Amino acid sequence: MILRLSMLVLVLATAVFGQSLPPTMPQPSAEERKQLEAGLGELGKQIEGLRRDLKDRPNLLEKLADVEIFHKAVRFPLEYGEICDVAKARKALEMGMKRAELLKEGKTPWVSEGGVRAYVSKIDGSVQAYMLAVPKNYHPAAAMKFRVDIFCHGRDEKLTDLNFISGKAPAATEDHFVVHPYGRYCVANKFAGEVDLFEILQSMKGQYPVDENRIVLTGFSMGGAAVWHLAAHYPDRWVAASPGAGFAETRRYQNIDVNGPNAPPWYEQRLWHLYDATDYAGNLANLPLIAYHGELDKQKQSSDVMEAAMKGEGLKLERIVGPGVAHKYEEKAKGELDRRLGEYAAKGREEVPQHVHLETWTLRYHRAFWIRLEGLERHWERADVDAKLVENGIEAKTKNVSAIIFRFPENRPFAAGVRPVIDMDGQKIEVPEVPKRQWQVTLVKQGGQWAVEKEANEKLRKRPGMQGPIDDAFMDKFIFVAPTGKGMNAAGEKWGMSELMGAQQRWRGLFRGEVRMKRDTDLTDEDIETSNLVLWGDPSSNKLLAMIMDRLPIQWNSKEIVVGANSFDASHHSLLLIYPNPLNPSKYIVLNSGHTFREDHNRTNSQQTPKLPDWVVVDLNTPANGKGPGKVVAAGFFDERWQISKDAPHE
Repeated sequence: MILRLSMLVLVLATAVFGQSLPPTMPQPSAEERKQLEAGLGELGKQIEGLRRDLKDRPNLLEKLADVEIFHKAVRFPLEYGEICDVAKARKALEMGMKRAELLKEGKTPWVSEGGVRAYVSKIDGSVQAYMLAVPKNYHPAAAMKFRVDIFCHGRDEKLTDLNFISGKAPAATEDHFVVHPYGRYCVANKFAGEVDLFEILQSMKGQYPVDENRIVLTGFSMGGAAVWHLAAHYPDRWVAASPGAGFAETRRYQNIDVNGPNAPPWYEQRLWHLYDATDYAGNLANLPLIAYHGELDKQKQSSDVMEAAMKGEGLKLERIVGPGVAHKYEEKAKGELDRRLGEYAAKGREEVPQHVHLETWTLRYHRAFWIRLEGLERHWERADVDAKLVENGIEAKTKNVSAIIFRFPENRPFAAGVRPVIDMDGQKIEVPEVPKRQWQVTLVKQGGQWAVEKEANEKLRKRPGMQGPIDDAFMDKFIFVAPTGKGMNAAGEKWGMSELMGAQQRWRGLFRGEVRMKRDTDLTDEDIETSNLVLWGDPSSNKLLAMIMDRLPIQWNSKEIVVGANSFDASHHSLLLIYPNPLNPSKYIVLNSGHTFREDHNRTNSQQTPKLPDWVVVDLNTPANGKGPGKVVAAGFFDERWQISKDAPHE
């Protein structure tokens, strides 16, 4: 059973947590609402009919998302009281009905024409939009592959699904696709917003001949910040990138005093290492990047800090400055930028470069070309790999790395039958001979020595995609699991329900989807196998939590919460946590938390960063607010084996 909040509950949640995004005005009149609801109902019937009729025609059923997006774009403002332009809503319903009629006939002309496109997200099952311009010389039977240019949009708090799909589509070019991602609204393409971009590319690759070696990444303002992040964290995905203005990190951009009485807590400062592009500046050695800003633009600050960070890595930042302008592209400078990006695209990305550098602070960002990190010695400290291909071998220097994979495509770079020698930090390792198929080798470091392993297979350890913090659980499929039992105390029950409502509302408002939610009694084996599970309540109220509680490193009973040698009175404390699910360690369980940035952090995208680490104990005597879930009395990160860290501060 899927549960959704009613409008009344949403109103109550807004009263508790403050004004949510997006804004609510203007609203349709009573008569306009009646007309829109009638049209919405008719389009909904068409969609359900198509879902039934096309179930045995998967190629057409996939295109149903291109119809559903018009339904969602109108339903959300009507159901949730969001800003609603009536003329745009009417046009959206008209376009949705037109596409539904064409799809019923087995026709999908918009695939070749471009415009509004959509896909179904793995994260929450929501339909997400993007705008697409198809090349003028594109033909479905074309043998060639096409370049793709991505442009990430700037901040616009009114940019609901309806306003986005009502905007102007990008102009078509002669020879390449142009993609404008929605990016989950207004989150600077972070968290689900970054997954959104890769899901768009995956959807496109199933429909068009995309050249993965000629993907150009650009964006401006908030979109420029997105490019700084995406280029630095995913340096092997793009042939070239150009951030326009934006921001690149949090502390300096926000002028935060890290030592004063109002300094963010130690764990929040440590978590800046997740998204600060300055901490990944060394990765820009792997791709061409050209920064742009206007001569008078205050947001040139991002280029200044990135230039300094890159200089520290022995790199030089290319910059193009628009003369005499502030926060916009200057025409001639934009022309020069496009020309240079075009040159890089024409050359193409090198699939197996001779020299690769990878810098990271977390296994969430663990790859560059033929390097894959599988383990760190310590999260949230800098890790580096600098590796070169040499004759019949690899030379690599590492720091803070405990497991690594070198992976190459078929017949690259060594001939079949060769036994490469890998120099790892001065230690010579002879590895198995290269097969004819794709070749890879896994090396694990133990006792300061590297050795070949079939896989880095410790039973429980932090690994890519399973390393925390709490916010990481919402970058893959997740389900909220609501309790059906009675809680340990009234204060905890009230707090938990309020937090659940707030998290559900914020997901819908900021990430433009509806949370999958089930009762603890309704979970299936498939849910446990495929989803991160967000458990709400306590071991008395939530049956699944009760089942696994004794297999977690923090204990919680009716009297106390026990963290190592410390205990907290359970009558007025609660626990937030992320941990591999004991019933399926390839997926997370999360206790009592959605995203950890909250309403007060909506003011600027640079503050939409994780605010809490792997585990947190909160005192419920201090009410939750727009900054946090209550008074944090203890918090910390688990170590690389998912145990309580012995050497990190806990307060």
